Amino acid sequence: MAIITLTTDFGEKDHFAGAIKGAIYSELPQVKIVDVSHSVSPFNISEAAYIILNAYRSFPKGTIHIIGIDSELSPENKHIAIKLDDHYFICANNGIMSMICAEIAPEKIVEINIHDKIETSFPLLDVFVKVACHIARGGTLEVIGKVINTIKPIKNLIPFVNDEKNQIIGSVIYIDNYGNVVTNIKQKFFEDVQKTRTYEISARNHKFKKIYSKYSDIVNFDIEESKRNDEGKGLVVFNSSGYLEIAVYKSNCSTVGSASTLMGLKTMDTVTVNFLPSHSPNPTQREGILS
Repeated sequence: MAIITLTTDFGEKDHFAGAIKGAIYSELPQVKIVDVSHSVSPFNISEAAYIILNAYRSFPKGTIHIIGIDSELSPENKHIAIKLDDHYFICANNGIMSMICAEIAPEKIVEINIHDKIETSFPLLDVFVKVACHIARGGTLEVIGKVINTIKPIKNLIPFVNDEKNQIIGSVIYIDNYGNVVTNIKQKFFEDVQKTRTYEISARNHKFKKIYSKYSDIVNFDIEESKRNDEGKGLVVFNSSGYLEIAVYKSNCSTVGSASTLMGLKTMDTVTVNFLPSHSPNPTQREGILS
């Protein structure tokens, strides 16, 4: 039985997500539909890319992923279907797949060309659903599109490294439900440039000198619980997806605040890592402090 996932910026108020599900069930009553998220910030390509990258691997091979972000058809925004890692992705060619394709090469990419056979003002409901159902029935990509070899990239996908190799300039690509700020600096990329040197991470006027392995490492469990004051403290971790993340321990936007609200960080803001000479002490320690 096929699985079709939905990731959109529709939110929960409007009828769009429900209409898409209804159209799919009208064609394939036995299909399973899974909502990944309908809360992507409107037209936020990098945010949607991060969500899809981290969600799709948990689904079985053969799953079909409909991505409805900035999907209106135009001469500069064509529709594509991609087979990658034995999954299928249906979306606009607006850079949304470049984060995944940077890690795994696509098996096949087609530019969808069935629009002249479908009268539509809502391509996600009509075109994307038709393509998804075609694939779910065992249809091939060549039937619904022409093979292409490249897709549009996301700007600022790869952090910048200066010529001296002592600085990484990254950017914020995602802010999660807790207000934690995810950058485009991956752990392997960081460590390849670091080469055991100490470092200082800067985000606006906040500086971090070490990185925690997990959020709770900020807590000194040797201190009696009633005497701790850890909630609301800033820290840096490599998160479960391997990205450098600036966080606040047990953050809550309505009480203690979050990394985003307390530090004034938003999507596309710059985060800088400066590497110090290799003779600096404690080069590999993985704790974090907010100075």
